[in-house]
Parts: sequence; structure tokens; C-alpha cells
Amino acid sequence: MPPDHSDPALQPQGAPVLQLQAQPADTNVQGDMFGGWLVQQMDIAGSITARERACGRIATVAIDSMVFLRPVRVGDLMSFHTCILQTGSSSLQVQVEVWIHPTLGDPCKLTEGRFTFVAIDVHGRTRPLPAV
Repeated sequence: MPPDHSDPALQPQGAPVLQLQAQPADTNVQGDMFGGWLVQQMDIAGSITARERACGRIATVAIDSMVFLRPVRVGDLMSFHTCILQTGSSSLQVQVEVWIHPTLGDPCKLTEGRFTFVAIDVHGRTRPLPAV
């Protein structure tokens, strides 16, 4: 049975790296957040974690397993939490969870996704990740 994402006992996984409030310019005419805008913010949150681990420039190479669990309304606060799932010689996969803190109600998971980044040098070529 899949987890109940509205369960108040469920907690975010990973470190909080970004927090934003839904603005009218980021929503459709019904006042719901554009999914593409949310994916962009998730990419930014994941890249903060990836850049820190890579000790420099990175590029997004893949996004998978995106699931939107509920709509976001203007004024809702969103927290972006990240954790590194795995690393390769030059790439790393980052889990990004977004939690919504609605104007009314308890925080709950909004969405999650896995983002793959690769470390690149100043010329845009793949480079190895530094040792930890």
C-alpha cells in the first residue's frame, strides 16, 4: 500500500535548502501553481546540493520519478528538501522533496523527484567529482 502523503506524522527527508511562497505570477487563471515553475525550483534546490558536493559547476542531465500529489495555491509556503542518493565518478543523483505549508492546515508532501547532475569544468566538459 502506498504511503499516505497527508499523514501529519510523515516528515521531510533530507536537508532544507530553499523556501518559497507561491506568487500570482507563477499560477494559472484558477490560481494553481504552474507545474513547470515548480520543476524549475526543484532543479534549483537540487543543484544547490549537487554544486556543494561537486565543489563547483554542475549541469542537470536527467529528471525522473516526478509525482504531483496536490495543487499549490497562491500564498502557500513551500519547503524544498534534498539528499544525495548516489554518486558516480562524475555524476550524482539528488532526491528533492517539496513540502507545502498551506495557509490553513498541516504541512504535507507536495511532490518529489530524482534529479541527476554531472560535474563540469569551466569549458562545460565532464570532470570527476572530488573525493569526500
